[in-house]
Amino acid sequence: MKSVTRSLRILEAVAQHQPVTVGELTKIFGLPKSTVQRTLVTLAEAGWLRANRKDTTRWEIGARVLAVRPAALQGSSLFAAAREPMMRLRDAVNETIHLTVPDALQCVVVVDRVDCDHPVRTFHTIGDTSPMHATANGRAILAHLPQQDVEELIAQGLERFSDSTPTDPDELRAELDQIRADGYSVNRNQFRPGVCAIAAPVLDEEGTPLAAVAISMPDSRFDADRLPEWGRIVADTAAEITGRRLGG
Repeated sequence: MKSVTRSLRILEAVAQHQPVTVGELTKIFGLPKSTVQRTLVTLAEAGWLRANRKDTTRWEIGARVLAVRPAALQGSSLFAAAREPMMRLRDAVNETIHLTVPDALQCVVVVDRVDCDHPVRTFHTIGDTSPMHATANGRAILAHLPQQDVEELIAQGLERFSDSTPTDPDELRAELDQIRADGYSVNRNQFRPGVCAIAAPVLDEEGTPLAAVAISMPDSRFDADRLPEWGRIVADTAAEITGRRLGG
């Protein structure tokens, strides 16, 4: 049991300090470097940790942790409140509907999906992650976070995923202003080529974004003339989820 407890504590420490080196973890726990290294490798083999892409001597949380988080949400008030409105939204537009939650400022994580019946449709596996600044779901959440959080994200660098990804800080700030004014965000090929989405935030009683709900579709079915209609219906769905979660 001691080894299990040690592994969990090291996993928690990586989550708190990521990306972190073996040496840094050794100082935190006062353990032999070989013990920490062996634990990290074991957790990585199981998918709980991974080496940082830019610096492989540093460790960070792996995809399995992100995949477990959605499973933990299955019985939550958010998941329960969102399911029926998402199904009605799918029926109204016949496109795939995604529910995502933020993972701090690192990314958004898909926690639920309702599929449409088109033979060609968009698809994200539960547990999939995507960047805040490059997606409709991410920007819907980002637009309602404190300005200091936005600036922190910008300071980390805005990675480019396509020709239309907002990587200029002023461009992103302006887009977030527009999202707050419109009540919804739009992604047209800004993250994955050929994939579009319209999203709105699910807020708590204090206006803090808990999640975002999105209509997702191939670019071939994206119609700019329908944006006001899509934006209204996805914003109404997000508001309904908020109300249901709060017992309204």
